[in-house]
Amino acid sequence: MEENIPVLKEVKPLKNFRLHVKFSDGVKGEVNLSEFAGRGVFALWNDYSQFENVTIGSSGELVWNKDVDMDGLGIYLKLTNKKPEDVLPRLQERSHA
Repeated sequence: MEENIPVLKEVKPLKNFRLHVKFSDGVKGEVNLSEFAGRGVFALWNDYSQFENVTIGSSGELVWNKDVDMDGLGIYLKLTNKKPEDVLPRLQERSHA
């Protein structure tokens, strides 16, 4: 695993499919997940109480149940508008090889 990858440390559900998140590097803010609501496995969120049951999994992912989760790094990228290679320097090294 890469060193210094920000890990999701806190999550709090808000209204309108938004989450307040905080990462290990201190980055925090709100992320809007409404684009996923009702689509595919996220149909689970049609019952809003299911969206509010979000927790953080053992690998730093967002978890709603055993079948529905979302990668924490993806949330970080969405929140910061960074690209994967901005956070994972080895990706940049590989693209220049």
